[in-house]
Amino acid sequence: MTQRRITTSSLPNLYSATIGFDKLMNALDAQLNSSATGNWPPYNVAQIDENQYVVTVAVAGFGMENLEITRDKNILRIDGTPPTGDDEVLYLHKGIAGRAFRREFTLADHIEIADASLELGMLNIHLTRVVPEELQPKRIAITQR
Repeated sequence: MTQRRITTSSLPNLYSATIGFDKLMNALDAQLNSSATGNWPPYNVAQIDENQYVVTVAVAGFGMENLEITRDKNILRIDGTPPTGDDEVLYLHKGIAGRAFRREFTLADHIEIADASLELGMLNIHLTRVVPEELQPKRIAITQR
């Protein structure tokens, strides 16, 4: 089976074949063109159960004072500012990245940020889906007349 890779050049074909999916297509386009952040820092997204997720970002060398988590509408944004203090160090080799970064994740409807923790260089952000009661399926009683 041959797999076809979606590239930015194939997006115009998808745009013309879909109606009403503007947000989805814009998000896909932004994701394909997000070479500014590259693959750093590495991260995992895990689904714990039907309604719980954990985003884990490897932030070795960053302290709590160097990290900021914000939510703007449906965007989860993680910013890291490089730690200071090693300006006077003469490195013979510096292989550990200590650069600023920004990671953004688009959250689905009804996803809430439950909490965040920093442990052993890993930033863990726990997310929970909280569907309002009025949007949950309801069982309708059947009466006999």
